Amino acid sequence: MGVRHISTTMPAAAARARSVLATAWSCAVTTEIGRDELLGAHSVTERGAVRLDPPEDSALAAALICAPRGAPSTLVEFADVSPVPVRDRVRSRLWLSGSLTATHDELLFEPTTVVLHDTHGRTGIDLEEFALADPDPLAHAESRLLTHLADSHPDAVEQLTRLIAAESLSGVVNVKPVAVDRYGLTLRLERVSSQADVRLPFHASVEDLGQVTERMHALLTKARLLRRPALRPAPPEPWGSTES
Repeated sequence: MGVRHISTTMPAAAARARSVLATAWSCAVTTEIGRDELLGAHSVTERGAVRLDPPEDSALAAALICAPRGAPSTLVEFADVSPVPVRDRVRSRLWLSGSLTATHDELLFEPTTVVLHDTHGRTGIDLEEFALADPDPLAHAESRLLTHLADSHPDAVEQLTRLIAAESLSGVVNVKPVAVDRYGLTLRLERVSSQADVRLPFHASVEDLGQVTERMHALLTKARLLRRPALRPAPPEPWGSTES
């Protein structure tokens, strides 16, 4: 992922994987025949199986015809992309491998291996844990929450940097909210040639969307009470500027 992570409490890997699966709009499907990039052509069952609805002329359709028992080995890939523009925008990748079968009017993919690659590294996830896990309660609202915070409240983001140790802010030129889940908010600290993610934990986990405002206000109150300056990244020099 190219990002160093300074972490506190995080959702379990299975929950993070199910959040990626629940919110992804596109996926890539690879079989022995070829690879398809599908957009808005999948849905997810309660236990994490994937229903696929590829075009009739897709490699996936051909693979079903050519597979010896009509169940081709399949790899399905999902990418989790930050809704806020940042360097290194892909936050995680989820790989599911297994077999694909045709049932009635749909294709059903049942994973036999689940691997999540994010800022914590590459993690193999137990199939039963994956099947039983729920997506984070903020997963579907995360994009809206982060873009609103970044676009409408940049001053609040700057205030929140008071909660970050001074040594972690050394050389930082930009700070943006890059993730939020039931346990806290993650800020991306960008330097000239590197970046790191820092999590700011909520004082209590979020059970539903209605609790987010209180948790964010509590973080801001805590930040304002600290007697340390907030980071104010210097704006980039305009193109074509020269030294006098």
